[in-house]
Amino acid sequence: MALLPSLVKGMRDYSTLQVYRRNYMLSIIQSIYASYGFEPLETPALENRTTLTGKYGQEGEQLMFNVLKSGNFLEAATSPTNATDYKKLKPLISDKGLRYDLTVPLMRHIAMGQHQICFPFRRYQIQPVWRADRPQRGRYREFLQCDADIVGSNALLCEAEMLKLIYDICTKLQLRDFRIKINHRGILSAIAEPEKEKTFCTIVDKLEKIGFEKVITALQAADFNSQTIASLALLQKFKGNNSELLTQLQATIGHTDSGSKAIEALTTILTQADGLGLPNGTCCIEPTLARGLAYYTGLVMELTVENTSIGSLGGGGRYENLGDLFGATGLAGVGFSFGIDRLYDLMEEQNLFNPVTTYTTDVLLTNIEAKAERQLLHLLSQLRLHGFKTEIYPERAKIKKQLSYAHKKNIPFVIILGETEYAMNHYTLKNMQTGVQSSYSWSELFDLLSTALGVRC
Repeated sequence: MALLPSLVKGMRDYSTLQVYRRNYMLSIIQSIYASYGFEPLETPALENRTTLTGKYGQEGEQLMFNVLKSGNFLEAATSPTNATDYKKLKPLISDKGLRYDLTVPLMRHIAMGQHQICFPFRRYQIQPVWRADRPQRGRYREFLQCDADIVGSNALLCEAEMLKLIYDICTKLQLRDFRIKINHRGILSAIAEPEKEKTFCTIVDKLEKIGFEKVITALQAADFNSQTIASLALLQKFKGNNSELLTQLQATIGHTDSGSKAIEALTTILTQADGLGLPNGTCCIEPTLARGLAYYTGLVMELTVENTSIGSLGGGGRYENLGDLFGATGLAGVGFSFGIDRLYDLMEEQNLFNPVTTYTTDVLLTNIEAKAERQLLHLLSQLRLHGFKTEIYPERAKIKKQLSYAHKKNIPFVIILGETEYAMNHYTLKNMQTGVQSSYSWSELFDLLSTALGVRC
């Protein structure tokens, strides 16, 4: 019996049209990354579990896809000591995992080749990542991340450049109503209990998802004191433009060491971003923005769009201690990651794919005359040699069927070599958009196609 075809939940196929559109997005993003001096990097899908664990926080690690060891691991799996404790069992049966993000593999790569890398290291990386999350719209188990990071500099100018980079990409993609929310982890550190700061940020990161009341309940359940909760409630009420928010923050937490440093950093970053030409109002300070990943230590960023249910389109921030875990001591970095799948959904929602070319083939050669086969094959080779993306209908069939094929594939031009054309050593060229067709010699045909398709030979 034939298998019923199905997809793993949270995974997707991409149709030809979707691939064209994704490539359009990626070409724009890559060109802007390159204009900022970022260089490409790729890392493997599989990483050692020791590389991945201990970097994302407890909730992040629960979403990691672990890969079973090769060979017989049943003995460890059925051991009475470990049978009821999955945390102890995991490393016994799994020593690898699918990458959860692109930042940790980046730091592992840098640590392995730090003596050959030129710092500050500007790299971009466009590859899929995997998370064992509950699938829903805008949240998949496999998705494409598009990262840009600057590693090896503590200068706040790096953060300012990241903000302008995000703006340039969103503008080039013609996104409407986008905002870049920013905050500094020092703002939250100033009100959190020091030994529980990471837990605090993980819970606060759920504000938009579960609401303020449920966040308060979660903080109480985690034994956070009333002062911390009251301070968070105060931050939640802060309103105004960036200048007004900085004034309110100064009055509230400016007396603390982490608070004053965070306020100073935010002020400097916004000033430098303004100097780079970032329009006023593009960035909005959000005092409760946390970003859930445990390795962030400074500025955090999140890209959102008004009036959509898709959620954030990307996020990032400053990390200062991640390299230490791999022996790359003192290598701080800052980066941002676009979620391409959510970005695609938004662009589709805003009807922004109109300029995307949706065909690969420029010219179709019809196949209707047996004695013309050799001449057709020669023509096919010549067209390809001169840069025209060309295909031949593989079997002889009625012209109506072949024209229907060209129409379905959105092929702009069709060349017909029938009995009459073969006898006259001419070719009939049909424009599939206008329906107009005329007969031409080879040189005339070549010139016309070159002009119409913009092919330079």
